[in-house]
Amino acid sequence: MTSSNVVIPADELRDTVRAKYAAQATRVTSAGGCCGGERDADPITGDLYARDEAASIPAAALQASLGCGNPTALAELKAGETVLDLGSGGGIDVLLSAKRVGPTGFAYGLDMTDEMLALAERNRIEAGAANVKFLKGHIEEIPLPEATADVVISNCVINLAVDKGQVLREAFRVLKPGGRFAVSDVVARGELPADLRANMEAWVGCVAGALEEQEYRRLLGEAGFDRVEVEVTRVYEPRQLAASLGDDSCCGSAASEWDASAYARYAAAGGQLVSAFVRAHKPE
Repeated sequence: MTSSNVVIPADELRDTVRAKYAAQATRVTSAGGCCGGERDADPITGDLYARDEAASIPAAALQASLGCGNPTALAELKAGETVLDLGSGGGIDVLLSAKRVGPTGFAYGLDMTDEMLALAERNRIEAGAANVKFLKGHIEEIPLPEATADVVISNCVINLAVDKGQVLREAFRVLKPGGRFAVSDVVARGELPADLRANMEAWVGCVAGALEEQEYRRLLGEAGFDRVEVEVTRVYEPRQLAASLGDDSCCGSAASEWDASAYARYAAAGGQLVSAFVRAHKPE
């Protein structure tokens, strides 16, 4: 079995992911939410943005973030560029990108969840960002013409996609010649156990859908990209991942006990889950 095999029905997976992100948006927009203060403790989503960046955007954008990196800080965005964020959520990376590309640039955000899109639009208005537009759709079918963007970014979303090869082909299509692909994602080193890949909670927790590093490189190459780089930014301790999915608070979900879990077997076999910054280029 390869990392791209989906062992959960595609529609069920997409609906579950949508429900998770809708619930996160609802929590953030409710009285105080319940996850804002716990963000820094999460092994995947915690402590990703510098204090000055966090202070420059609406608090709700940060609280809604479920990313695993900070692609805007690593993408080397330039004034006047057009940026597309795949799976933009509450808009944190879109708003940060808009600041970096300035008034002569533009930032699009694409998301499939109505609640997140509504939250992102409120955050856009609060931030006073005129060079931003949020679009509804799936990252496997980007609703933009070819050669629209100078840079495609994404933050811990491609691992949630059903057809990752199609996502990468679409990213290639909407990039201008010479354009850059610059995403943060969870990447697997070593084959994940089949029962972990079949675990819905591990999927929506950004674990079970992680591509193996060499497969990520292969799929990018097949989509047409060159100059592929994978830079590890954070290494996860599997026991922490199991515990984070096992948290039955509002921000967690049920998971099996560590000693009997697929995480333990994966770790014992030398497997490793990491956050990585994945770069590639569309040839001129």
